Amino acid sequence: MDKPNAITRTGFTLNGRAVSVDADPGERLSQSLRERLDARDVKIGCNAGDCGACTVLVDGAPVCACLMPTAQAEGVQVETVKGVVASDEGQRLVQAFQAHQAAQCGICTPGMMVSAVALLRAQARPGVAEIEDALGGVLCRCTGYRKIVDAVAAAGLGDVTPAPASGAVGTPLMRLDGQPKVDGRERFGDDVAPEGALVLRVIRSPHFHARFTLGDLDGFRAAHPWVRLVLTAADVPGRNNYGVIPGFEDQAVFGEGYVRFRGEAVAAIVGPADEMARFDPAEFPVTWEDLPPVLTVDEAMAEGAPQLHEGHAQNVMTGGFVKHGEAEAALARADVVVEGDFATSFVEHAYIEPEAGFAEMVDGRLHMHACTQAPVMDQEMLAGALAMPMDRIRIVPTATGGGFGSKLDVSVQPYLALAALKLGQPVRMAYSRIESMQSTTKRHPAQISLAVGATRDGVISGMRFEGLFNTGAYASWGPTVANRVPIHASGPYRVRDYLARAQGIYTNGPPAGAFRGFGVPQSAIAAELLLDELAEKLGMDALEFRLKNALTNGEPTVCGQVFEKGVGIGACLEALRPHWQALGAECAAFNRNGGVLRRGVGIGAGWYGCGNTSLPNPSTIKAGLRADGTVVLHQGAADIGQGSNTVITQIFAQALGVDPAGIRLVGGDTDVTPDAGKTSASRQTFVTGNAARLAGLALRRQVLALVNAPEDAVLRLGEGACVEDGGGRHALRLEQMDQDGEGYVLRVAETYDPPTEPLDENGQGVPYAQFGYAAHLAMVEVDTALGTTRVLRLVAAHDVGQAINPLLVEGQVQGGVAQGLGMALMEEFLPGRTENLHDYLIPTFGDVPPIDTLIIEEEDAHGPYGAKGLGEHALIPTAPAILNAITRATGARLRQVPVTPARLRAALKAAGHG
Repeated sequence: MDKPNAITRTGFTLNGRAVSVDADPGERLSQSLRERLDARDVKIGCNAGDCGACTVLVDGAPVCACLMPTAQAEGVQVETVKGVVASDEGQRLVQAFQAHQAAQCGICTPGMMVSAVALLRAQARPGVAEIEDALGGVLCRCTGYRKIVDAVAAAGLGDVTPAPASGAVGTPLMRLDGQPKVDGRERFGDDVAPEGALVLRVIRSPHFHARFTLGDLDGFRAAHPWVRLVLTAADVPGRNNYGVIPGFEDQAVFGEGYVRFRGEAVAAIVGPADEMARFDPAEFPVTWEDLPPVLTVDEAMAEGAPQLHEGHAQNVMTGGFVKHGEAEAALARADVVVEGDFATSFVEHAYIEPEAGFAEMVDGRLHMHACTQAPVMDQEMLAGALAMPMDRIRIVPTATGGGFGSKLDVSVQPYLALAALKLGQPVRMAYSRIESMQSTTKRHPAQISLAVGATRDGVISGMRFEGLFNTGAYASWGPTVANRVPIHASGPYRVRDYLARAQGIYTNGPPAGAFRGFGVPQSAIAAELLLDELAEKLGMDALEFRLKNALTNGEPTVCGQVFEKGVGIGACLEALRPHWQALGAECAAFNRNGGVLRRGVGIGAGWYGCGNTSLPNPSTIKAGLRADGTVVLHQGAADIGQGSNTVITQIFAQALGVDPAGIRLVGGDTDVTPDAGKTSASRQTFVTGNAARLAGLALRRQVLALVNAPEDAVLRLGEGACVEDGGGRHALRLEQMDQDGEGYVLRVAETYDPPTEPLDENGQGVPYAQFGYAAHLAMVEVDTALGTTRVLRLVAAHDVGQAINPLLVEGQVQGGVAQGLGMALMEEFLPGRTENLHDYLIPTFGDVPPIDTLIIEEEDAHGPYGAKGLGEHALIPTAPAILNAITRATGARLRQVPVTPARLRAALKAAGHG
């Protein structure tokens, strides 16, 4: 039965304007602001008061709008970010946030800005502690918080002038797309649907493993006359199965009588927004037969376990393998061998923007607007599901409020597409936080066994790695993880005798997919912890041991690949030396005082191959010059907060020889922008950046050819476009040239595909054209009585080849460090138990310490202007450094993350801390 509708009218002031709304009983103020007053600068991340994205000022005080009933707003003053940015405090914050790179994806920024304005009104010059306390209720997943603290402090001091930057490669240019992120104009997946769009909701399995039967759908429609459409597997005109890896398209759009994980879709309904907001999914007619689930790798591989996918004995999805030399023989002759078994958990991406978008039909074509990391992959998936040519599908990505890998997989897209196609009118959808956490991909839990041997003089002599990765109910990016991990499990070290195997195992857990590192962070924990143990047994300093074994130019990796330049791990480790010595001495002095608090420093290192593993990985960039002198850059690399819109523009501008501020950016539309590939695997700066460099050079050649100018001539584009050289100033007279269909008098399109080679049966070959390198140092304080750990300081050295934009480098590093800290100490997704941001913990302001970013530039042979990718690298060494620091502080050895207080107490007891 539909619920009675008793509307309440509430009047209040919104950003200085008198408004009134007719709201349902108990309706949240956040919903009224967004849905009835079009205040979409108010963001909804959780609807539970956990994330703070919806923070507004109510009579001057910060309030989570999702926790306040609209009826309680009668007569109050409400201010959103669009209101507060007009104030003096707001204007200072707008400038400071941009100058300090305090907004990355931008989805949490409205809540941060509003809370900061309230603080600055109460306390003109707040200190760090006051800022952290005032903004502590707002979560950020991108920045690592430190840049936000810096920006608010600067705004309080009035120090908001950005450092001068020409925009050339190597300068800290502010984000070219930064202003909308800080003033509330940025439009995310749930902000773009037209007024009156219908709303879609998916019906999902409450069970991990079950059979189901759909009931009387005609009767359901009759009882709910407002329902415009019910969708099931029978309504999918093309393939009901999809996936991101060819040969592993095993996930259903809608289950067909059988589901493999909690949260799997079985049907969807569409109706008007108000009715859908009142609808209880329990009213949908479906009958469940619960089946015994297999949730762990051990259960899935046990004799007699149910086979979740046909043709996969013991539920083994796929595997990866690398063999270099004779590992077993090397371990047998080693003077010292250390071994260990390690375990990691599901980790939730926890971006603050849940998946959202809308679809509509335009002149017989499907237009999809959604948050995504891979617009062309979305287009390909929809073409298969809809049995529709790709040229009839247009993907227009919205701003994406964080992705970190999960938004490579489709979410809302197939459901919205089917509904729009059938109804012929716009349909929108936004996942709830619980729905997002139940149904989207996670980091793979890993079970790792590792053995490392060394000779008496401290040279690594052999390594054996075995890894089982829980890929959940469907493949997603599991094949990528299984193939990437064996290449990386050695770490950035010389290991001449090496054997590594990894397997992806199906279970009834949520699908595990791409998450910043594709399995490498898990393997790095095992390797880096055992290297510390090995150094201790050899009586060597942990830093010196790593330096002794670090890869250098001209030496083969475990895949036999040799880099003649650009191997920067040694430089990263050397950069840590003064901090290692100083902080180590500081910890030793502290520990001499005795007591339950113990401090220690630890090191972790890592490397990451940028781009696809031994596969084609092209990006294409298009650009054109208009008759009025405007340069237009068609940039299709999805910017999910990492800054590709700015970095790729800087690279293109450098090659063309103009100021990036004068370039008009066209991005994220498959109709007008070539395929720049997916935003993943730390590939965009390297791969798309190279395509942008080639496009800039090609357009420059065309412009110079117009007046037969030399290569070193200066371009002056824009109004009165000309070229200047030793012979004077040469007008280009673009207005006299013929224009093409897009209005360009000159145009270019250039593609770059990294030079890689297939791996042989032993994993030998050229998997990546470049690796990036990193080394982190963590200083921790452990309460041995409580089993708690506080990270006091973190130093991160990163070899980026060439820092295209140092400000963005710092932002990426700090955000990655925060996620690595969460993985180490608190983040553990337990299916069915931690499906919200209250029970699933991510780092807050108080958890992330000061972070020193040390930028190392070992030029790469293939990167644009020598640049290397960065996104994944920023996370990989953090957890190992923290765990090694705990061991140095207490003697306790950890083998499982996260290091919860209970796990740490057990390890402390084993180490003699009663």
